[in-house]
Amino acid sequence: MLWQRDGSFIKESGLSPFAMELALGVCRRHLYLEYFVKSLTKKLPSLEARVILEMGLFQMFFMDVPDYAAINDSVELAKSANLGESTARLVNAVLRTARRQGEPALPPQRVRRVSVENSVPEWLVRRWFDVYGGDRAEALAKATLERPTEWIRVNLQKTSAPVLAEKIGITGASILYDRFIEIPRDVGVKLLLALPEFVKGQFSFQNPSAFEVVKLLDLKPGLKVWDACAAPGGKTALMAEMDSSLEILASDSSASRLEKMQDLMNRLGLTNIKTEVIDLAPASATSPQQSTLSSEAKFDRILLDVPCSNMGVIARRPESVYRMTPESINEVAELQFKILENASTALAPGGRLVYATCSPDPTETTRVIARFVKVHPEFVKVGEPVLPGLKDSRLDGFFAQALEYKK
Repeated sequence: MLWQRDGSFIKESGLSPFAMELALGVCRRHLYLEYFVKSLTKKLPSLEARVILEMGLFQMFFMDVPDYAAINDSVELAKSANLGESTARLVNAVLRTARRQGEPALPPQRVRRVSVENSVPEWLVRRWFDVYGGDRAEALAKATLERPTEWIRVNLQKTSAPVLAEKIGITGASILYDRFIEIPRDVGVKLLLALPEFVKGQFSFQNPSAFEVVKLLDLKPGLKVWDACAAPGGKTALMAEMDSSLEILASDSSASRLEKMQDLMNRLGLTNIKTEVIDLAPASATSPQQSTLSSEAKFDRILLDVPCSNMGVIARRPESVYRMTPESINEVAELQFKILENASTALAPGGRLVYATCSPDPTETTRVIARFVKVHPEFVKVGEPVLPGLKDSRLDGFFAQALEYKK
């Protein structure tokens, strides 16, 4: 319920697999379930009662839970939450009516239907229709309901993908770029986290989109690299695993996130990474303190994985779709541009910077790049941008563009 109140992300720790599937499922289908509840009630009940009803409907129509069990558990939940006898009776009556009547008819108008059916806000569906056309927009909306594919990144400094796959019992799984192993649906991530191979740093969890982004850096032995928005550190670790001769600075605006990165580096046995708290966002009235990089520091490569709307990873972070607004996307695009400007000053002549976001939206991607190279003609685009999620639906919806600082 917290994500509905304040947009908090759902955290997996402490939840059973059933509770996690229920929490994420209700979040992914929230607009549809709310539409379902509206079709069964004259007036929307309280937030607490709506959440219980949405959980009950999700169990009845999208999980392998018997209707009688879902209804009884929902009624008991209303009672145990001290919502009163009238709410418990309402939950019982609404869910029993849903069982008799089945799912409601969807709105006839296409944008509205796509919005309700896939639980994507109507303004965002309309935006996708304008940018991508109706069929592509509908496919994007449907994809937000799918469970994201989970992947292992193998630490090739310690083992190989085929050897590790055999050790942990997932032979036959898809392997990409010789280092990413697709985790079968029936293999629990929590079980993998407990394996000695994980503790020994033989693997981490990462989507192969990261490799597509890092490839654009054109890394060579001995280069000085700055991962400027590094936390939680997946791409930093990937680069360090790819080449131990790289001299990597990993920075982030949060000291606590960098501390967690240090744990990651220790587990993986990576020694060619230094960390530093650096805030590239423009100072504001609410956060006037800003740590910056020394003006003398210059890097051969800069990776800039900027904060974004998360539009390309809605299936992985379903809460994010309800926090977005047209205004918030414009605001984050302005922040992205400022961060790009600040980071670019540390690139050595002839060096390469890769701008990346986990969003395919033009406001956060091509328009930021176009504005930057217009204001800074000393930078040129290198090749075409990559969007790994477009060519393989198992990959996250990243956008990345390489830029070069002319000598």
